[in-house]
Amino acid sequence: MKFIKTLTVSALALSVSAPAAFAEWEPRKPVEFIIMAGTGGGADQIARLLQGLIEKKDLSSRPFIPINKPGGSGAEAMRYLQDKAGDNHTIMMTLNSFYTTPIIQPDLGVDVTQFTPIGLMAMDTFLLWVNSDRDDITDLDSYVAAVKGAGLDWKVGGTGSGQEDSVLTAMMEAAFDYKVTYIPFPGGGTVAKNLIGNQIDSTVNNPAEQMEFYRAGNSKPLVQFTTERMPAFPDVPTAKELGVDIEYFMQRSVNGPPGMDPEAVEFYVNLFGELFASQEWQDFCTSDGLTCENFMTGSDLGEFHKSNVVAHTALIEQVGASAITGE
Repeated sequence: MKFIKTLTVSALALSVSAPAAFAEWEPRKPVEFIIMAGTGGGADQIARLLQGLIEKKDLSSRPFIPINKPGGSGAEAMRYLQDKAGDNHTIMMTLNSFYTTPIIQPDLGVDVTQFTPIGLMAMDTFLLWVNSDRDDITDLDSYVAAVKGAGLDWKVGGTGSGQEDSVLTAMMEAAFDYKVTYIPFPGGGTVAKNLIGNQIDSTVNNPAEQMEFYRAGNSKPLVQFTTERMPAFPDVPTAKELGVDIEYFMQRSVNGPPGMDPEAVEFYVNLFGELFASQEWQDFCTSDGLTCENFMTGSDLGEFHKSNVVAHTALIEQVGASAITGE
């Protein structure tokens, strides 16, 4: 079940350099920085970090205002962006529900390939997490045994039907031949807190969402669904190392509504290109387990989105939409 990585390897090889000078166009009012997920999650943390760097580095004459719109697994945010067609003062931080939600909710009326691609900031990763109090679970084998023993009493926390963690949960159910109860929460940060509070039994949080608890010794990762071990987790095996053919990555890209003016697009591309190259961003990628090799924009990012729509359509067909939505 290798999805997304095969697309990202070639795509990430396409890079552009951030120009030294910005375009003449500048925002004339505050920029709405839409986050298609809840507070405390990976997308929220990333958007607010970038917003802070924009302010710190004085990269915009007008502020960027982070606004969370997590409803309907990102449907609220995407419909909002769709309805902002031609607006040069609205952009959005995305994740893989950018692809899955319109597929699962065709009546949403959103075609993400019509949005304006601005910049791919990173490929985020997933790990399998349990509470550190679970002394009976020390590796993937003991985890699978515990889940099979509990059956539907095993509760996996996530951020909603069609979200990335529900997709990965469905992939694991298919790979290990078990069924779990999927519990949705408003955002990845809330999922992490519920794992520590033992309201759920496991999660496939992104590293940034669990990092605070991991560093405090409250949660432990069992496996990472990456091609190779990440520097942030050198002692955690990949699923591939353990003979499990699951790799799954999540894109973190900035996109605008359809029909933005080219001058505005150039401004945002230059701005986020400069942020991508900053030491602060690169340090964050290393410490929080993201892959930030090259900055992708323009038609390359547009083709990347199209390829991911195709890949996620195939993935949903393979595991079944009902396995992801719980219906």
